[in-house]
Amino acid sequence: MTTTLQIALLGVVQGLTEFLPVSSSGHLVLAQALLGVQTPAGATLEVALHTGSILSIACYYRRRLMALAAGLLRREPAAWSLAVNILVAAVPVLILYPLCGDRIEAQFDEPRRVAVLLCITGLLLLSSRWAPRGTALPRPRSALVMGLAQAMALLPGISRSGATLVAARWQRLNPAAAAELSFLMVLPLLGGAALLHLPDALEPSARAVLPLPALGLGLLASALVGYAALALLVRVFASARFHWFGAYCLAAGAISLWLLRG
Repeated sequence: MTTTLQIALLGVVQGLTEFLPVSSSGHLVLAQALLGVQTPAGATLEVALHTGSILSIACYYRRRLMALAAGLLRREPAAWSLAVNILVAAVPVLILYPLCGDRIEAQFDEPRRVAVLLCITGLLLLSSRWAPRGTALPRPRSALVMGLAQAMALLPGISRSGATLVAARWQRLNPAAAAELSFLMVLPLLGGAALLHLPDALEPSARAVLPLPALGLGLLASALVGYAALALLVRVFASARFHWFGAYCLAAGAISLWLLRG
């Protein structure tokens, strides 16, 4: 049975890796495999921990979200432009997941494959070392490209923040605006996923293996650690050190493959 301590630890892993470009889903799969955590509702556990990530984003960008809501009510062009970009970025996932959702969720039971995908994330991040720096603001076309990168990151092991931010950098987007869009555009998707899996989480069989108080502790750990990680990444992305995370992902993927070789 999954213990409260294990779920809390997974919440810390989620908080550290959701925003840092190292694939939170990949780390959760690998952590579960290496810690020996067996759950029949792995996707439910991940969504519960992702709810902590929603709280992190909402707290970090609270002023921006309040300004966005006020701007939409006042019909300000800048606010509507951001809202359109968020919606456009969500389109690829909304198309892909209904078509391939079962196949995607099946990958959560394949830790070796996840380790390989983590290595691919490492290569993507390293490529940003040669990406041009830019000042352009996101437009619907660039938001769609970031949305395609986000859809690719449905696979555990591909970092959502890493893929979307690398896509933004290659499009010469302003770092602050790109980071803002990258994290705001995931809010409706995470919220929808949480609602989609809520009935499963409330099933008696799921509560027996994943008690709600333990999930709540994991959510809290994810939210607190995630806030700190988000603040760190926003600063690092604007610097010349973002690609360093690629070396970590390559090393983590390779070590995981070695540990899971049996």
